[in-house]
Amino acid sequence: MAQKQNSNAAPQKKVPVRQCLGCNEHKPKRELLRVVRDPEGQVSLDFTGKKSGRGAYICKDVKCLKRVRKSGRLAKNLECEISDEVYTNMERELAEGGDVL
Repeated sequence: MAQKQNSNAAPQKKVPVRQCLGCNEHKPKRELLRVVRDPEGQVSLDFTGKKSGRGAYICKDVKCLKRVRKSGRLAKNLECEISDEVYTNMERELAEGGDVL
């Protein structure tokens, strides 16, 4: 006969899941990197996940960032134009191992 679960046990928390714009895989939010367009219109990587503004998610992989750059999906998602310089800076930050999470 099946036993009842302990009513004092805390219910399991839901893990937030987001989709990578590069590879389209759904992954836990903590495994992805947030790209944010702040209220002033600046686009940058958000390693903390706490900056204010419109966000989009990519894997912590330069390959996914390059795919997003080629497809233009990030610009569509953030509803703004993104210059080549911004993409280059993001690629450099990502390659330098900014993913301290």
